[in-house]
Amino acid sequence: MSAILVYALHYDGAFNKNSLGAVSEGAKLASELGTECHAIVVGEGVSDELASSLGNYGASKVYRVEGPEGLAQPVVDAMAAAIEAGGHSYALFGGGLLGFEIGAGLAARLDAGVCMEVTNVRVEDGKLVAERPILQDSQISSVHYRSKVGVIIGRLNAFEINETGGTATVEDLAVEFRPHSLKAKMVSRGEQRGADVNIEDADVLVAGGRGLGKKEGFDMLEELAGALGGAVAATRAVVDAGWYSYSAQIGQTGKTVAPKLYLAAGISGAIQHKVGMQASENIVAINKDSNAPIFEFSDLGIVGDLNKIVPKLTEAVKAKKS
Repeated sequence: MSAILVYALHYDGAFNKNSLGAVSEGAKLASELGTECHAIVVGEGVSDELASSLGNYGASKVYRVEGPEGLAQPVVDAMAAAIEAGGHSYALFGGGLLGFEIGAGLAARLDAGVCMEVTNVRVEDGKLVAERPILQDSQISSVHYRSKVGVIIGRLNAFEINETGGTATVEDLAVEFRPHSLKAKMVSRGEQRGADVNIEDADVLVAGGRGLGKKEGFDMLEELAGALGGAVAATRAVVDAGWYSYSAQIGQTGKTVAPKLYLAAGISGAIQHKVGMQASENIVAINKDSNAPIFEFSDLGIVGDLNKIVPKLTEAVKAKKS
């Protein structure tokens, strides 16, 4: 069984956390298959220290390619070259738009099978099987690969980061980029689309739904989030209503998060929202409807008027900190 190749996105001298999760997942799966997990890093002047640090997440080898980072086509060229040289059977990506674009391009280049929005990968009969939600996330589809190379693109935060303390060798790979791959240039990065905080990296999230009643309801959520040292998130309904920024939307058509604490205020807990936050370590829900679906998967449920509970909670947190 040939190795698994994982793409590791980096920026400002640090790897994207979804990439680290993908490397960790690749290492776990490689161990179950009896093979190795390799990673590939594309960038200008990537240091030995940065590249080899992926060994701490389970990669045994890191291909380092000198080229433009953050653009899809150069990475497609690089990964295709690495797979040709190493004979990898699978290419694995963490979540994110860039991973989707690279994975799709790589699948087209290699005539490979591809599955996106993957939430779990398992080993079956010596091969990998990708699992992804379907039918508005109400069912799970198992995807088997018949092609020589299988491309697996995870959903955001689908793979957990696991530090192994290992080391990785760094191998420089010379890639002849195709002419069209170098036509685009990175001018600026705007990943958060206007958001001040990256909710995908926040340890604490305070999320609001239609139960807030009005746009101004988010003022008290921002105060609570500030007291907790967290960020504010929102459901699709309130984002569509213009109550809060699109960049804060969580759910099937928004972002997937996995904070240490997820506090849901006035959120019913529809399946479309659940899939975006169900991996949170601790879920606390405040809702006046005792039959709200969110209570079914919350660690702590509070039935009551959030307009009274949230300010009192904020006062308590501030008093505790002082």
